Amino acid sequence: MTINWMNEVENRKEDLLKDLQKFLQIKSVMDEEDATEEAPLGKGVKEALDYMLSLGEKDGFTPKNVGNLAGHLEFGEGEDLLGILCHVDVVPEGDGWSVDPFGGEIKDGKIFARGAIDDKGPTMAAYYAMKIVKELGVPFNKRIRMIIGTDEESDWRCVDHYFKNEEMPTMGFAPDADFPIIYAEKGIADYDLVQEKTRDAEAEGIRVKHFESGRRYNMVPDHAKAVLRMDEDHTKWVQYFDTFTKDEGIKGDCFMENGELVITMEGVSSHGMEPDNGKNAGLYLAAFLSKLPLAPYEADFFGFTSKHFFKDSRGVQLGVSFTDDITGDLTINVGKLRFSEEDGGRIGLNMRYPVTFDMDKGRKILDSVEGYSIENFDDSEPHHVSADDDFVRTLQKVYEDQTGEKAELLSIGGGTYARSLETGVAFGALFPGREDIAHQKDEYMYIEDLLKATAIYAQAIYELTCEQSSR
Repeated sequence: MTINWMNEVENRKEDLLKDLQKFLQIKSVMDEEDATEEAPLGKGVKEALDYMLSLGEKDGFTPKNVGNLAGHLEFGEGEDLLGILCHVDVVPEGDGWSVDPFGGEIKDGKIFARGAIDDKGPTMAAYYAMKIVKELGVPFNKRIRMIIGTDEESDWRCVDHYFKNEEMPTMGFAPDADFPIIYAEKGIADYDLVQEKTRDAEAEGIRVKHFESGRRYNMVPDHAKAVLRMDEDHTKWVQYFDTFTKDEGIKGDCFMENGELVITMEGVSSHGMEPDNGKNAGLYLAAFLSKLPLAPYEADFFGFTSKHFFKDSRGVQLGVSFTDDITGDLTINVGKLRFSEEDGGRIGLNMRYPVTFDMDKGRKILDSVEGYSIENFDDSEPHHVSADDDFVRTLQKVYEDQTGEKAELLSIGGGTYARSLETGVAFGALFPGREDIAHQKDEYMYIEDLLKATAIYAQAIYELTCEQSSR
């Protein structure tokens, strides 16, 4: 059976865009302050979930609400199940938009709104792909299920709840990343290294009253601040700070306030999956402080922090450096730094490790760090589907059929819904060469890309589940 998938998409273009606009006009930002039992993540998120379930029911899919945290739409026949994992929640809109962030405005060949590319546009593309295949009336040998999450932008409670109560797909993809195919994702471990040494109140040296930098494990902090107590040499250290910042090419300020020395450092923020893309303000300030004649308690913490993490994002000094050919280097981002006279020091780390890294051995190394203990350890294991898997090869064929371009296999340090599946990959919908404007002001998706992605997903569903496919 020969099907022109793009023609099928073009025949439904008007309806696709209308349904997407209505979807984008729902402000589905998490709001737990006004949460209810029926809307545990807020009314907007629940409205978006209900919208997709109602749309699917109208079009003849079998809908199911799973605890108001997730849902699914299903059709087809067979024991095996193809899962398509999407999400309806979006990050807050922020400031500086030139259009209504929840208007779904179409202009210049693009559709604009928060969620246009992450993930409502790709979700609607996948939905219409299912709709096309269903309306063609081809015979199926598998079931097809769109799994709809509501908490992807925060804690993934939706998929955790869903898979505690529902069937795990035989295979599946998440249209929530990049084309061609992301087949490997690093493991992601968040944890705190906590200083165990006790403070000697009588010891001599500069005291650090307070130090703070960063709020999230997975972001490079762009601001840090320290308040120091010292009896003399204020001018000397202010001058040394100026020299340090000039030598390091970083901005900061150092001044006296109420008899204390206040130091701030300004860095460059970036995502923690590649710390070297930013400048960690906390680490620069820690490195500066480590050069001062601090009291022993402070000297231990800032000396340790500077030695093990300043300009070392690969875990070399910590003893956990590792790389493989699938996902590359282990990386460590110091996302949170805290120190106070009362509580000592705490280092919040985001470690992204290759798929072949032995975390059991890595954890033993971390546990053996002298003078520091581990708290709040949370580990999301790496995800990898073999490049030789028939599922991956089918998706490669489909992508190449629809684009005429080679379907390279990609690996990332980030995490997508695909890692929730035993056999799953991230599959679009951002095409190579397109700017990634997810989470930014004036977020958009090209209409051309929306339609092309729909054709790709439709052929993929057909190839993977239909008895008459050419596989």
